[in-house]
Amino acid sequence: MLIENKLLTSPAPPPQFILAISILLLTLLPQCSSEIKNTHIVADRRSLILFEQFGFSGNGHVDISVKNVSWKSRNPNAKPPNLSNMGFFIARDISVILTAAAAMDTTSSCILSRQFAHVIFRFDTLTANNSTFNASIANPGSYSLMFGNCQPEFEISMHVHTEMYNIEESSGEKVYLPVGQTLLPYLYLGFFSIYASFTLFWAFLCFCKQRSQNAVVVGKIHLIMAALLLVKSMKLICAAEDKLHVSTTGSPHGWDVAFYAFGFLKGIMLFTVIVLIGTGWSFLKPYLHEREKNVLMVVFPLQVLENIANVVIDETGPATKDWVAWNQIFLLMDILCCFAVLMPIMWSIKSLREASKNDGKAARNLEKLTLFRQFYLVLVVYLYFTRVAATAIGSVMGYRFEWVRYFLGEAASLVFYGFVFYNFQPVEKNPYFRVEEEEVGGQLLAKVESF
Repeated sequence: MLIENKLLTSPAPPPQFILAISILLLTLLPQCSSEIKNTHIVADRRSLILFEQFGFSGNGHVDISVKNVSWKSRNPNAKPPNLSNMGFFIARDISVILTAAAAMDTTSSCILSRQFAHVIFRFDTLTANNSTFNASIANPGSYSLMFGNCQPEFEISMHVHTEMYNIEESSGEKVYLPVGQTLLPYLYLGFFSIYASFTLFWAFLCFCKQRSQNAVVVGKIHLIMAALLLVKSMKLICAAEDKLHVSTTGSPHGWDVAFYAFGFLKGIMLFTVIVLIGTGWSFLKPYLHEREKNVLMVVFPLQVLENIANVVIDETGPATKDWVAWNQIFLLMDILCCFAVLMPIMWSIKSLREASKNDGKAARNLEKLTLFRQFYLVLVVYLYFTRVAATAIGSVMGYRFEWVRYFLGEAASLVFYGFVFYNFQPVEKNPYFRVEEEEVGGQLLAKVESF
């Protein structure tokens, strides 16, 4: 082992705070990474490092392999470390872990010696020929794999390979998905079938309307909506394949790349469709105001940053130092996107309210205003439910029902898509499309004015 003396003056963040945030984010945010992971820890002085949470059945296993282990002291006069105070353990009760983490600052007791910590190995058992360890989990539950360093004056560097899985009793095969996520491949496959049928129906509807005498009712927005359905379908089939390969092999075998790509396109197109519908583009007016274009120009880079953060979160894990920061970036970008897409709808509602008082078409504008208000309300409910409510419900369902969170999110999305596509379908009698020539002319004239 390598011992280096290096004095670091920057204050270490409270370990219990970082740990609590990491556990909270693991509980609330969907995770798409594999359960065979390779993590590189570099000069880390955290007293507790959370590697993973996993839902085990009655026949679970944890395999850990470490190599290139080294440490260095922040104290130039430090003695060699006591290697029995460094090691990996698993624990079930999160509240007890957090309490113990807080107590480590005021007591000399090592967390590896606590009753709740089931030690897999300590560093004093590491040898050149013995760097792989395993543990069996006989009691079902959601467990946390952690590294404990009861000598925080030493910074640890190492390469860690972890495998967490359950053994299926009937076949004896390894299942690398947590017990609460084993249904996800079939759930995603079911929703893919629904969206694929939805896409075909929408394309058929647009084609029939385009061939009819009233072809004008099929606008560019409907083609963009068709593309959105197609991309959403592709994302779901990639998610199903991703989870299926992770379940059987522990690795997505490249399906995660396709999942991220279609997820990025879906996010861009969904927010674009919401903004365009909110502005009335392609059916209420054939143009976008400058500030509406600016909203799109803001949404695009926000979506890029959000998806970059999502990839980093999934491909690294909570053991990485910056993992919490990337989660904060992801949540911030998502919140900003949600607020951005609401603004054009509010502008349209305000514009229709003013027009109903001035242009002598109060009944027509009132009908449009009512529908825009409905769209605004449904959008707010959708954003709140998928970002907050579904996650909260899933988190209290228990580790065996982790799939409920994903089901609620996809079901809410399907209901929202159904509402939007029904109200904006290319039907001539749709109140959104009954715009007379003088209305279009007045809006074109307003284009050159300050809006």
